[in-house]
Amino acid sequence: MSTDQLTRPTARSSIFERLAAFSHRHRWWALILWVVLVAGITGASTAVGSAYHNDFSLPGTDSQTAQSVLEEHGSAQADASVQIVFKDAQDIRDAGVRDRVEDLLGKVEGMPSVTGVTGPYEDKSAISRDGTVGYATVTLDGAAENVPKEHVREIIEAAKSLDGDGLQAAVGGDAARGAEEAGGGAAEGAGILGALVILVFLFGSLVAASLPVVTALFAVGSSIGLIALASHFANVADFTPPIMMLVGLGVGIDYALLIFSRYRSELLRGAGPEQATRSALDAAGRTVFFAGCTVIIALMGLVALGLGSLQGVALAVALTVLVTMAASLTLLPALLGIFGSRLQRQVAKRAAKAKRVEGAGWRRWATGVQRRPWAALLVSVVALGALAAPATGMRLGFADAGNDATTTSSRQAYDLLAEGFGPGFNGPLFVVAEGTADVGPVRTALEDTPGVAAVGGPIPSKDGEVGTLMAFPESAPQSEETSELVDRLRGDVLPPLVDETGARLLVGGATAATEDFAATVSDRMPLFVAIVVGLSALLLLLVFRSVLIPLKAALLNLVSIGAALGAITLVFQHGWFGVEPGPIEAFIPVMIFAIVFGLSMDYEVFLLSRIHEEWERTKDAQAAVREGLAATGKVITAAAAIMIVVFGAFMMSPDRMLQQFGLGLAVAILLDAVVIRCLIVPAVMQLLGTRAWWLPAWLRRVLPRVELERH
Repeated sequence: MSTDQLTRPTARSSIFERLAAFSHRHRWWALILWVVLVAGITGASTAVGSAYHNDFSLPGTDSQTAQSVLEEHGSAQADASVQIVFKDAQDIRDAGVRDRVEDLLGKVEGMPSVTGVTGPYEDKSAISRDGTVGYATVTLDGAAENVPKEHVREIIEAAKSLDGDGLQAAVGGDAARGAEEAGGGAAEGAGILGALVILVFLFGSLVAASLPVVTALFAVGSSIGLIALASHFANVADFTPPIMMLVGLGVGIDYALLIFSRYRSELLRGAGPEQATRSALDAAGRTVFFAGCTVIIALMGLVALGLGSLQGVALAVALTVLVTMAASLTLLPALLGIFGSRLQRQVAKRAAKAKRVEGAGWRRWATGVQRRPWAALLVSVVALGALAAPATGMRLGFADAGNDATTTSSRQAYDLLAEGFGPGFNGPLFVVAEGTADVGPVRTALEDTPGVAAVGGPIPSKDGEVGTLMAFPESAPQSEETSELVDRLRGDVLPPLVDETGARLLVGGATAATEDFAATVSDRMPLFVAIVVGLSALLLLLVFRSVLIPLKAALLNLVSIGAALGAITLVFQHGWFGVEPGPIEAFIPVMIFAIVFGLSMDYEVFLLSRIHEEWERTKDAQAAVREGLAATGKVITAAAAIMIVVFGAFMMSPDRMLQQFGLGLAVAILLDAVVIRCLIVPAVMQLLGTRAWWLPAWLRRVLPRVELERH
């Protein structure tokens, strides 16, 4: 009778062990089920298509109220528009140039989604003082995010055809930027390839290395299809799929690696393939389940922020983690069953060749840290604190065309408008006056306000109830001076005019909306952090039955996230390494916080569960730390290296938001795995000694017992 037959699950087996046994024995059916599931979801999402929609509305803010007023009264400013910008070295009013421009505008007027075109020859203010730059305003049918991108691309292509003979044309505006946005490019492929290389070096086998990657691909493929279908019923932003792919690949490979590493250890102990699978799921599967739940809880904390599309992104990424966790607990055991015999031979062959004791290097490292715990702790904390310091000056906002590549039409239009009319022309402020026919005092006050370069309008609404003035700042849309101008208008300039004119005065427009979004994220961040940290600490308290360990984990995670945000600030806000300086995308800090806080728990739980296992067995705190790090150090660093490669690959993306996301996650994981898990945690655990496992007697009696280790 085989070993696996002797060790079939009993009634006392855990749900993870029973799930592993079921998937292992019905491996081909499990694989076929996953293939059918992914194929069905992909086919359905391809047939139905997606309905991604960016919603950055913030009810109750000045900018959102202004937008609602414009829409209610039928103002043209409620709809999206793009600007076709022209430049001629001589004069765009030249007869030959004028004929070419008007011919183009005539064609654009008949294009899909175009409701009107106002040329530079109809509005004299649309031509610069020196006559070399002018622009036409093309009004579109609906908001920028709702206009089909292919319709905007037609306008861009038409404008490009005008280039030549000294005349240059480009198309700018939010709709134009959206139409030119590229995806992740080669980032996903580079990340997968890099992860595969690391896994091959780790396990010495292409088959073994492929299993975590295949598991992750199944999970990501099904998640993307599900979210595409869900976008028809919920508000999901169009930048969600690349973020899902980024997180799904990293987390999927990470979870599968933790389970496979335990499986390999069980094989080395002499277990058969089925028993090794069951033991791996019973031990590492619990860790994966706990870590996945922690990530999902952290992402659900974003829902508390109530930030439009950000809620959809959080739900989508949480679903990705959930599906990834399911794939790791069901598909991976099936794959281990299919390739079990081959893997067993390869593991035995590689072990026979190995001359070093497993974990000996990490055991020596832990011993070295334990000899000088204060030095390791202080140096690490000071280094992380120094890297986190720039995050205190982080400016939140949204990248605009000024951050785009110079080869894009939107960036060219941005530069031409700044050249002809000043930098503030790219981010006008809409001052909406509702309930008065006389906006003269408002216009005068705006013209006298420091920081305002020019004032346009008033532009009446269709019903005549609303007049809109365009205030053009002297500074660029992303600059601090523009932020201060918005605050000055709302706090000092406009309030006295409300009594004088009897009108309702609101400051709106894209630039003001960006300020409102960033301010709202900053205001609600403390609540979000408190929810995520509190719930995660509570879970750790239940698992490890210790008061100090959850506190330590929360503080260290905050430090690593702060350091990651500091790195983003240095690179993208201060322009290190030649990056175009600008604000940090407003939702990046909260997204990175939610994801990194959850992912950090992977390593925290994986390491501490082994330390706790040794502590329960020997009651020797120092030996428990050494043995825990010896057993997990190799896996943690390998898993971190894979995540860093996957996340870092997104620095190759042409999208600035994905670049910030990739850098932040890669830096956070690097610091967490190397500095925190390999230096700070052993040092802190050494200093705490037996006190690390302290729990008041009354709390010990009240708390339910949740075990991650298999005894």
